[in-house]
Amino acid sequence: RKNTKRVPSFRKLLRTSKIKIDNKLKNKQYKQQSAAKKYRKEQKKLREAVRDAIARKPFPLEECKKKQVAEKYEEEEEEQALPLDMMDEDDLKLMEDLARKASFLTRDLSSNEPVHVKKRKHESVIDKYEKVPRCMQTEPEKELIHLLPIKDKSGIIPQTMEKPVLGVAEDEEEDTEDMEEAEGFPTEPLPVLSPEEMAAQRRQKLQERKMHIAALASAILSEPDSNVAASCLNQMKKLKELRAMLMEQDPNVAVIVRKLVMVSLMEIFKDIVPSYKIRPLTEAEKATKVKKETQKLREFEEGLVSQYKFYLENLEQTIKDWKQRKLKKSNVISLKAYKGLAEIAVKCLCELLVALPHFNFHNNIIVLIVPLMNDPSKMMSELCCEAVRKLFKQDKLGYASLGVVKVVSGLVRGRNYDVRPEVLKVFLHLRIKEVELQKDAEDIAPKKKFMTYKEKRKNLSRMQRKWRKAEEKLERELLEAEASESKQKKLKLHTETLNIVFVTYFRILKKAQKSQLLPAVLEGLAKFAHLINVEFFDDLVIVLHSLIASGGLSYRESLHCVLSAFHILSGQGDVLNIDPLKFYTHLYKTLFSLHAGRSNDDVEIVLQCLDVMFAKRRKKVSQQRALAFLKRLSTLALHVLPNSSVGILATNRIFMQMFPRMDLLLDNESQGSGVYLPELDEPEHCNAQNTALWELHLLQRHYHPTVRTFAAHLSVGAPAEGSAALPLDLSQRAATELFEAYSMRGMTFNPPVAAVTPRRKVPFPEQDVFLDEELTKLLQQHSTATAGHEPLDFARHLKDSSLS
Repeated sequence: RKNTKRVPSFRKLLRTSKIKIDNKLKNKQYKQQSAAKKYRKEQKKLREAVRDAIARKPFPLEECKKKQVAEKYEEEEEEQALPLDMMDEDDLKLMEDLARKASFLTRDLSSNEPVHVKKRKHESVIDKYEKVPRCMQTEPEKELIHLLPIKDKSGIIPQTMEKPVLGVAEDEEEDTEDMEEAEGFPTEPLPVLSPEEMAAQRRQKLQERKMHIAALASAILSEPDSNVAASCLNQMKKLKELRAMLMEQDPNVAVIVRKLVMVSLMEIFKDIVPSYKIRPLTEAEKATKVKKETQKLREFEEGLVSQYKFYLENLEQTIKDWKQRKLKKSNVISLKAYKGLAEIAVKCLCELLVALPHFNFHNNIIVLIVPLMNDPSKMMSELCCEAVRKLFKQDKLGYASLGVVKVVSGLVRGRNYDVRPEVLKVFLHLRIKEVELQKDAEDIAPKKKFMTYKEKRKNLSRMQRKWRKAEEKLERELLEAEASESKQKKLKLHTETLNIVFVTYFRILKKAQKSQLLPAVLEGLAKFAHLINVEFFDDLVIVLHSLIASGGLSYRESLHCVLSAFHILSGQGDVLNIDPLKFYTHLYKTLFSLHAGRSNDDVEIVLQCLDVMFAKRRKKVSQQRALAFLKRLSTLALHVLPNSSVGILATNRIFMQMFPRMDLLLDNESQGSGVYLPELDEPEHCNAQNTALWELHLLQRHYHPTVRTFAAHLSVGAPAEGSAALPLDLSQRAATELFEAYSMRGMTFNPPVAAVTPRRKVPFPEQDVFLDEELTKLLQQHSTATAGHEPLDFARHLKDSSLS
C-alpha cells in the first residue's frame, strides 16, 4: 500500500510547541546514538572472534580426535555389517598387518602437528616469519573494521574495511587500541625533534591559541546577546567555547592558555554584565507570552548567569586542586604549575569581588576570598586583603560590607582566634564613620523653597492659596518619606555591621587577650569608640586599664589602649564621671620607650593621643600636667628622626598657645619650691615648673631646616604674629600631617638639599712655612731609612703637596 502520510503544513508547524520539537529532536538523537552503539558492540565482538581464531593452536590428536575416530569406526562397522567371526583366520591376519603399516596409524600420536605436515618441508619459526611480507607505513594508519576471515591452503586470511567516522571520541580510542592489538603491528615512534624545533612548535601553538581567544572575545563583546543566549539546538556558543578552553589538554601550552582564558573571561564578564542583579523567573512568568525582544533578553540573561556560574566553579576548583596538592590522572598540568594557576584564579576572583558587588553569586565570591586572607602564602593573603579594603572603600550603601564582615567574624570564631592580624585590620577601612559624618547627596542638594504667607497674600488669590497649601503639604510629605527611607536603610545596615564588629572585638578581649589579634582589636576600638553604646563604656575602660596594668602589652599596644580610652571619653563618654589620670600617667611613662630609629611610626599614635588628651580636653587638664608633658616632649625631640621632631614641636606649639603661663619654662628662674625630677613617672609631682627648655637651643642647631624654624619660633614664646611667626604652610597644618609630610620612608630629604658651591682656598703663608720646616726636619731624621718606608714616603708626599 502506498504511503499516504501527509507532510505537516506550515500552519501546523507554527502551532507545534517548542517543547514537542525539542522532544522529537532528542528522541531522534537518542535512536542514532543507540544504533551507533549497537553497531560498535557487534564490530567489537567480531574482532574478538577473529583474534581467537588467529591465536588458536591445534590440540593433540589423542585428546580431541580419539573419541571421534572410535565412533567413526563403529559406524562403518555397523554399515558394512561384516561379521569378523565369519572371516577366515588368514584374511583377518592379513588385514591387521596392513593396518599396522598404514602411515596415518604408524605416526607419532603425541605430536601436535597437523595430519598433512609431511607433505611440505619442515620450516623453522624464523624462516616462516621472514617470509611474511613487510608493510611500509608511509601514510597515517586508517581505522579498520575486521570482517569474516577467509581460509585457504596457506591459512586464515583476515578481511578488513575502513571504518566510518563516528562522533564519540572515547569509543574511537577504544576501537583503535583493539584494532592495533588484533593486527599485531607495532606502532611507529613519533619523530624526535630538536629543542629548537620543539620551542618553535610551542610558539606556533601558543600564537594560534592566542588568536583564537582574541577572536572569541571580540565576537562576544561585539554582540553579547547573540553569543550568550542558549539556542534551541544547544549548539556551542562563543562564550561556552571560550570557557571550554579552560580545560586545555596540550601539555606544552596548557598552563599559559588556561591563564589567558581566565583573565579574558574575567574582563569579558566585567564588560557585559548588567548593572542589576538577575533573578530567576517564576513559573507564571515563564508561561506568560512576551515579545520577541523580551524573550531574547531573558535568554541572554539566563545564559549569562549560567556561564558566569560555571566560570566561578572552574576558578574554585582550580584553587581547591592547589590546596589539596593532589595530581589528577586526567590532568596534563604538573603539580608545580598548580600554584601559578591558583594565583591567577585568586586575582580574577578579587577583581570580580570589587568590580561586580551588585551581581549574582557575589556572596559566593566572598566565601571563597575571606578564608584566603588567612592563607600561609603572604602574597595570596595580601592580594585578598587588598581586594576587601577596596570593596570597603567603594561600598556606599553597605550590603557588600555587611556580607564580608559576617564571613570574617565567622572565620575568626571558627579558627579559635588563630588568624593573621591582617584579617581583622581590614575592619579599619569600613566607611561607617565617614558615611555617618558626611552628608548624603540629598542633604547637600539645595532644598526647595516654599512661599511665605505675605508672598501668598500679595501674589495669589484665595483659591490659589488653598491649592498651593495642599500641594506644598504633599511635597513635604514626599520629601520626608524619601529621605527617611534612604537614611533608615543605610543606618540599619551600618548598625548591623557595627554590632558584628564590636561582638568580634569584645570576644577577643574576653577570651583571647594574649593572642596576636589584640593590637588590631585595640586599633579598631580606637577608630570606632565614638560609636559604641554608652552602656559598655564603664566596663570597656576597666578592661583597657587592666590590660595596661598587667604589663603584658608592648608599648605600641598600650598606646592603642590609651587612644581607645580617650576616644571613648571624648565622645558620648564625656558625661561619665571617670578620672583618666592613670592613662595620662601611663602615656607620660611610655614616651621615653619609643623607638627613635627607622621604625618610628609609633610617634604618630603618640601625636594622636596628645591631640585627644590635651586639645579636646584642655579645660580638664591642670597646668602642672601640661608643663610636665611639654618638658618631656622637648627632651624626646632631641633623640628622634626629623619628621618626629617636627611633629612633637608642632604639638608643643599648641601647648604654648592653648595653656596659660607656659612661658615659665623659657625663664631660668625657679617658680616655686622643689627641684625638677625628670626620672619621676608622675607628671603632677615632678616639679616641671622649676626647669627650663634648654633643648630649644640645641634644636636651633639641628641639621634639618624645619626643625630649626620650629625651635626658633618656640624659643620666643610661639607668637602668632610678627617676624618670629611661622609661615602659613607650617602653622595651619596639624602635627600628624607634618609628621607624614617630612617622613623619610622614600629615602628622600624634605626639603631637598641645595647644591654646595666649592669655596676658594685662602693661602696662609706663615702656616705653610712652618709646615715646610717640620717636614724638612722629619726627612732629615729618617734619611737612613729605605726608600720604600711608609712614613718617609708619606712625609715627602705631604711636603710636595704643601709646596705645590
